[in-house]
Amino acid sequence: MNGKIFYPVLVVFAAGYVLWTLAAHFAVDPQTSDFLSHKTNLLHPIRLPAWLRVLDFHVASACLAMAAGALNFSERLRRRNRQLHRGTGYVYIAAVLAVCATSGYMAPHATGGRAVSSAFNLLNLVWMAFTVIALVQIKRKRIAKHREWMIRSYLFCFTNLSIHALLSVFHGMIGMTYETGYAISVFGSIALLPLLAEAVIRLRPALPPSVSDRSLS
Repeated sequence: MNGKIFYPVLVVFAAGYVLWTLAAHFAVDPQTSDFLSHKTNLLHPIRLPAWLRVLDFHVASACLAMAAGALNFSERLRRRNRQLHRGTGYVYIAAVLAVCATSGYMAPHATGGRAVSSAFNLLNLVWMAFTVIALVQIKRKRIAKHREWMIRSYLFCFTNLSIHALLSVFHGMIGMTYETGYAISVFGSIALLPLLAEAVIRLRPALPPSVSDRSLS
């Protein structure tokens, strides 16, 4: 895939999704009443005020991770302002850690029960691992490997989008119950997003050897 096409598409898509998510959560349905209406047979009762504040922070952190990650895929930014590139990278890491921490808090109340809760915890561990590996790779000045692991990490920013896209198929089109469709969508997203990341890695043009071995410092 031509990098000149790939990056603008990514930026437009990420910006649109971030704006839609912020508007939907904080303006249209700040109490998340529609989503909460599907939470039945929970393992633990929800302490709603605290849960909603954690969800707010979770959504804001996820949007920050998506925006910072998209910005840091800019080759122009990396070439012209490496300090900003590095700083934005640390913002991305902090945002991912915040998303995973808040997700861990909410996981026991996941729609679909214990299996879905465990799936979210597994996803959080894998996402954090991919992000840390990306950091380690750049510390070792392996730019090409760093970019590959960042792609693997960044695709998990689209977990919520993937879950609801699949849910619209399983629940909305096929007619599964919401709980069953949601559970399948969560597991499907955990399988699908890493595969999409590998496809992106193979479709994107490789960095020249001179760039792959160059320090960012």
